[in-house]
Amino acid sequence: MSTDDREQRNVVFAPPTPPGVDPRIPSVSVADKMKAEFGLDVSTEFVPLPSSGKVYPVDSPLHGKEAVEIKPMTAREEDILMSRSLLKKGTVITELIKSCLVEKRVDTSEMLLGDRNALMVAVRITGYGPEYTTEMECPECDAKSKYTFNLAELPIKKLEVDPVVEGHNLFEFLLPQTKKRVLFKFTTGRDEEESSALAEKQKKLGLPADNSVTSNLQRSIVSIDGVEDRVKISSFVKMMPARDSLALRNYMREHEPGVTMKQEMTCPACENTEEVNMPLGVTFLWPSAK
Repeated sequence: MSTDDREQRNVVFAPPTPPGVDPRIPSVSVADKMKAEFGLDVSTEFVPLPSSGKVYPVDSPLHGKEAVEIKPMTAREEDILMSRSLLKKGTVITELIKSCLVEKRVDTSEMLLGDRNALMVAVRITGYGPEYTTEMECPECDAKSKYTFNLAELPIKKLEVDPVVEGHNLFEFLLPQTKKRVLFKFTTGRDEEESSALAEKQKKLGLPADNSVTSNLQRSIVSIDGVEDRVKISSFVKMMPARDSLALRNYMREHEPGVTMKQEMTCPACENTEEVNMPLGVTFLWPSAK
């Protein structure tokens, strides 16, 4: 194919030019327009990826990335948070992250849950600041009080084990008792959405939510000694010795990358100081909510 042919093909498959726009004139970004018209400087931030991009395919814009660029949360993202359809589908966080990412080619539903959490915390900071005030119950005296967490001080837990194959969310573990070689994956945004949808369906049917150990393992395990059949994996998981189950769950929990949602809290009633898990209540994304 000649150079002229390639240029003609590029023109043919290029996005259509909006009416009144001269394609010879470079386009102006929204950020540039806001700065020129209102003097508003829309700066961006770089957020570290806990996975360091090790689990994403070579053709993914996240492959090998230590950090990604996001724009600040705006009123447009507040519209996303208020969308009833997104709330019903359980995809609010996916759409929120997608809206704030500068790189639009990223499939946010395929991101590791830990990477998504890091972006969610960062987006929240850009929108409302690092202070997160919520009601806490003291683990020592059970007294309830308001406590303010500093989101900017939450530590990033980096991925310290390499995947079996570069660019794949696939990791290996040898079960201590049965000596079976297990390949597993860390939870993604899509996994979480499907789990939430299933829980909602069970709730509507009046069935108890299934958050059992076996269900979580069945979702995470990809193969056992090379066997990938989902029915066979399910059967094995149900009969897995408790020692193997605990060892695998501990390994996944210890090595899963993400944000450590814990900080020290001092109870104003009994003055007990203890590290507590930070709850992600309604005030996390809506600080003014009552």
